[in-house]
Amino acid sequence: MLPWRRIHTVLLDMDGTLLDLRFDNHFWLEYMPRRYGEHHGLDLASATAELLARYRRVEGTLAWYCLDYWTQELGMDIALLKREVEHLIAVQPHALEFLDAVRATGRRMVLVTNAHPDSLSLKMEKTQLAGHFDAIICAHELGLVKEQAEFWPRLRQRQPFEPATTLLVDDNLAILRTARDYGIAHLVSVLRPDSAHPPRAPGEFPAIHDFSELLPVGG
Repeated sequence: MLPWRRIHTVLLDMDGTLLDLRFDNHFWLEYMPRRYGEHHGLDLASATAELLARYRRVEGTLAWYCLDYWTQELGMDIALLKREVEHLIAVQPHALEFLDAVRATGRRMVLVTNAHPDSLSLKMEKTQLAGHFDAIICAHELGLVKEQAEFWPRLRQRQPFEPATTLLVDDNLAILRTARDYGIAHLVSVLRPDSAHPPRAPGEFPAIHDFSELLPVGG
């Protein structure tokens, strides 16, 4: 599927790509409304409606991914609450096999995530994936999210790569479009970011159901 001989750097998203998005969707769309309602004396329907409205206001910005922002906004310790459902954190099928295969070829591999550092830390603790990467970049370090055009040149300053020989795998189509506009040549989307939902319809990018479809990795 991929012209591996022309790929020197592999950039990988975390949530919905390497990790099952079920954890995040369950936390924000099901668990938080219940806990928020309990905390503020709201019924589930009211709590859900209020949270969804708050989410929409900042979706696609750094605030949306920022646990400190939500802790302040909602008056609840979000990082602590995430630990209450940490058992749902899971690696996507064949992701480990893929990571090992890329490392075996000596290609540079970087985890690039919008996740807040506390969320990143929890997920690396639970999955032990950190050792597979040459570097891990969190959007909060750069002050921008991957949906923003300015993110990619700033990332390149921090972790040098040539767009023409770089692969990005991400489940977010807006991010893939921004990366394409920047010139990243090899882009792959994920059809089933959340195991609790059926696969999405293929869109404008080459897409995979799981990482077995990117194997074998050429030398």
